[in-house]
Amino acid sequence: MVLVTSILIYPQVNDVKSLFWKIFVSFWLALILFAGLTLWTTSHYLEKVRSDIATEQPRNKTAEYIRQAREIAREGDINALRQWLMQLDRGEAIPFLFLDENANDLLERTVPLRIQQHVLRLERRHRYDDDDEHEEDGHRRPHHRPIIINGQRFRLMPDFQRVTLTRVLNRPRVIAHPILIAALISAIICLLLARYLTSPIGRLRQATQKLAAGDLSQRVSPSMGKRKDEIVDLANDFDYMAGQLQTLINSHKQLLRDASHELRSPLARLQVALGLARQRGDDKTASELDRIEREAERLNELIGQLLSLARFETNTAEIERTPIELETLLEQIVNDAAYEARAKHRDVKIIHSMPVTLKGNSMLLSSALENVVRNAIRYTAEATAVEVSLLDDHQKPNWIVIKIRDYGPGIPEPMLASIFEPFVRVGEARDRLSGGYGLGLAIAKRAVSLHGGEMSALNEDEGLSIVIRLPVGES
Repeated sequence: MVLVTSILIYPQVNDVKSLFWKIFVSFWLALILFAGLTLWTTSHYLEKVRSDIATEQPRNKTAEYIRQAREIAREGDINALRQWLMQLDRGEAIPFLFLDENANDLLERTVPLRIQQHVLRLERRHRYDDDDEHEEDGHRRPHHRPIIINGQRFRLMPDFQRVTLTRVLNRPRVIAHPILIAALISAIICLLLARYLTSPIGRLRQATQKLAAGDLSQRVSPSMGKRKDEIVDLANDFDYMAGQLQTLINSHKQLLRDASHELRSPLARLQVALGLARQRGDDKTASELDRIEREAERLNELIGQLLSLARFETNTAEIERTPIELETLLEQIVNDAAYEARAKHRDVKIIHSMPVTLKGNSMLLSSALENVVRNAIRYTAEATAVEVSLLDDHQKPNWIVIKIRDYGPGIPEPMLASIFEPFVRVGEARDRLSGGYGLGLAIAKRAVSLHGGEMSALNEDEGLSIVIRLPVGES
């Protein structure tokens, strides 16, 4: 029946080439093989035992065990005899009972009624026939002769009718080798199947991680070979998704670069026209010209930030690294920012610092830290100070933490992760009139990422903390 079912299923598997059917048939055949080998081994052994019972072999075996028991009994150690019986019971499919004069087993096992009656008959015969102690003659069987230990009479009696499948299976030594062979074959089949399934999934996982890290050139299908199943379909879908993402993001970056460059030209002409207007204007138009100049400066700042963002996003090459005294760099940034903050009735101060040297790009790190500090000054409340800390990172060895905290309105929890994206504005939670274009934190995060670091936001009881983690090991 099993062979017929296998023949019927295999053509369907080859036609469908489905991962489901590969898993189903492989595990199914492995289980059939293991169960078949186990049943064949057990039935073969039981058949051998029954065959031995029909011959003189069990009598010879019984005689040999009686001889061994007599040798142990001569020492008079009942515990040694009990240990020998336990070892014999673990290794023999045939139970050998060691019974006293009252037909009680030395190991306290259950004794069948027929064997009890047989032993009691032998004991009654012993009362009338002292020849039981003598050597066996042609009419006396070996197991009829008792074994004497410490004055007690015992008999070793085989119980052939209790040789069952359950007993054989409960004796690992009896079928250990065949079971091990069957288990080994099944393990090899399952191992090959597991490798067949997990290997492409592992490649997909690695490609996904690299894609998430910004490597949009990752493709998986070429590494799948000639296999055809659902995993290959998933790989093709992954490649299509990666291609679409690459096209979309490249178009976005190109648009950002082109728009920024194109805006620079009319802005320059606007500033020239503004200068000419000031030369020809009078006091009545001065305020309007001042407003135009402020807006032109803001537009120039926005274009500069857009170009910086585009440069960071397209810079996939390794940045030039030199040793940076981070404590000194942070002090310079804080001193410059504090001068600007005091004009707005705010302050910036370092509340904890320590000497740290890391390899990085001083200009990029300085730009990132300055963006975060100026952003904190913009939103912290009047008469408060932005707090800057430089600490060891207790979560990661050989990393440091730069924490910049303001005392502003904070940010709604759902938006904490999105504030590092370009042009994200919180709106009501942070004052829109305070300035900024939603690019400062985005630029800072990309600069930190180029150094292998991480950047996150955390709401405090009052205000917001920007946390920058950087590795200080050799890069």
